[in-house]
Amino acid sequence: MSKSILHFCVFFISLTLQGQETIGMIERLDPDIDKFISDNAQIEVLASGFSWAEGPVWVSHLNGILFTDVPKNTAYLWTENKGVTEFLKPSGMTNHAPHSTNEGANGLLLDAAGNLVLCQHGDRRVARLKNWSFNEPEYETLIDHYDGKRFNSPNDLVFNTKDELFFTDPPYGLKDQDRDPLKELSFNGIYKWSKEKGITLLNKALSRPNGIAISLDEKTIYVGNSDANNPIIAAFDLVDGRLINQRVFFDAKSMEKKGMGLFDGLKVHSSGVLFATGPGGVLLITPEGKHIGTVRPGKATANCAFDKDENYLYLTSTNVLARIKLK
Repeated sequence: MSKSILHFCVFFISLTLQGQETIGMIERLDPDIDKFISDNAQIEVLASGFSWAEGPVWVSHLNGILFTDVPKNTAYLWTENKGVTEFLKPSGMTNHAPHSTNEGANGLLLDAAGNLVLCQHGDRRVARLKNWSFNEPEYETLIDHYDGKRFNSPNDLVFNTKDELFFTDPPYGLKDQDRDPLKELSFNGIYKWSKEKGITLLNKALSRPNGIAISLDEKTIYVGNSDANNPIIAAFDLVDGRLINQRVFFDAKSMEKKGMGLFDGLKVHSSGVLFATGPGGVLLITPEGKHIGTVRPGKATANCAFDKDENYLYLTSTNVLARIKLK
């Protein structure tokens, strides 16, 4: 039996290694995955007990990973020294807008100046944290309307080097989603926003645009479509600020073994490889669309992030924050 098949057939496990709980397995589909993850790498559980962990982002000046628990309207900080601590509450539902859930922030990101930018489900806006206060967070609205109508529930976001913000707006923060009476837009869009040029609708063709990432050369935008009927990562050419040439970059229907979850958060590694949370965990996909392996924690995985030096990949997987060592 080949090495790849051995890894593929390993049952999900939970064990203790040097006092640290580990879960899951690494599915190796191509030798290229060895460039990123060693044979003995384990998925470590750093914290647990969350309702739905999301939106991890590494914050260098805090020397830790910031992430959210969407249903609990709370953001947490994990550091090596202190473990997990409550960081922001409320994180994304402050009664800024009419809402049908009390969900907090989802995707998190730092802008070029180091400010925290949040996709706030309950408030139905993209906002910026005005103060790094643990107890009394204040938020500034960046954008909350398109064409005079409130967003559904901004979900994930990415900046380019021009400080232009690209974000997705599915209906997941609304109780009845597309049928929710509070939904003002008839579609679920992909947008671009900047302080100088305002808001632009880039695409409204995807049913559930979710995670979003940009290629290293900033010529391609990737968007995960979290729709069980069309589980794809779409790619678009970014030309003169517009998205053109929509195509299927990766289709989960091609996977022999799927697993829990749909396409969600996306991150581009410095190598250009896309780390995509989706069916089974975090899929590693080359810029050519080749699936070389999957980090499989045995739980639906919402999002992922690297630390500053890409020493670790952090995963928010259902009720846990986890990580795996990278080469």
